[in-house]
Amino acid sequence: MGSISRLSQRSPSENYLIYAPFCAKNPDFTISSFIECYNPSNNTWNRVTSIPNHGENLGLKDFAMVSIGHHIYILGGRLCRKFLVEQDTNNGENLDTMVLSCVRKYNVRTDTWEICASMTTPRFNFACTVEDNKIYVAGGQSTLGRAKGISLTEVYDSTLNTWKSLANMGTMRYKCVGVTWQDKIHVVGGFVDGGENQGPFVMTRSSAEVYDTERDMWNFRARMWDLDVPPNQIVAVNGRLFSSGDCFKPWKGHIEAYDEKQNLWNVVHGSHFDCLSPTSHVSEATPSNWPPMQRLYLTMAPIGNQLYFLAGYRMPGEVARVRSEVHVFDTAVYGGGWRSYEPTEEDEEKDLCGHCCILKHD
Repeated sequence: MGSISRLSQRSPSENYLIYAPFCAKNPDFTISSFIECYNPSNNTWNRVTSIPNHGENLGLKDFAMVSIGHHIYILGGRLCRKFLVEQDTNNGENLDTMVLSCVRKYNVRTDTWEICASMTTPRFNFACTVEDNKIYVAGGQSTLGRAKGISLTEVYDSTLNTWKSLANMGTMRYKCVGVTWQDKIHVVGGFVDGGENQGPFVMTRSSAEVYDTERDMWNFRARMWDLDVPPNQIVAVNGRLFSSGDCFKPWKGHIEAYDEKQNLWNVVHGSHFDCLSPTSHVSEATPSNWPPMQRLYLTMAPIGNQLYFLAGYRMPGEVARVRSEVHVFDTAVYGGGWRSYEPTEEDEEKDLCGHCCILKHD
């Protein structure tokens, strides 16, 4: 396990704010999605805005959220309505209603929303990344009720507020991950072949596609991802790619870095950390008939040399409480290992409905 210390000194990362999208988990309440802001300088969470919805008791999931300048962009996604399975219980299910192509942006300075030009294709579970103030989207799903990906790619010019269709990827993918690395657009992993191939290892799932902006074409890169299960997140820090897990197991117990020469993902030295385990904070005094501690969400934010891990857990008890934890890993060769902020607790359960993004202070 890596070294652990409590954060007490200011760092360059405190010039940034981390924004994460959530929706309320309890179906007794309206589940319109909202954005919360985490401030590393004082270890506080603050709900900053609700994401404009499309009707009563509708939530937005599997969309993309990215930042450019002082704006946060919300792209696509699927609308879902939550309903109770049994009366007088807190158990619920989601009913999908629509796939969206709309794009909205939130101005953090003025606390206002604007409607942007829509994507040419509705999509959810798609890859999304930013390069040179342009938003690239690729793959995903465009219809409900069928596990089939698409290969369509397009780019948004934030200055002109216009979308442009690009060359299609060579493979139809969904739940793929987008990352800008070495000034190129990478789309990594994902479910492929419309879910029809049920073999134990589907090679195209462990591949990636790299977009050549000058030639408007995609290059296939085999085995860039180790698993046939899509990655949860991949982020670039100082020319290196990092991952913490896949979409089924977002925390594998350590961080991995991509070795381009070997085409392998290797465990980062000192990154083993069991405090992201949902059982690590359960008290011995907890009654045995209470439900176990459960992780509700995990998302990763790169700031400078550091990887911030924002995690939320449902605490054991008769009344639902959420424990929020923030752990930081220094990726520098001679970094300080793991550091942790003091955890906080709140009464409302919530689901993470997209990954976080980072904005710099004015």
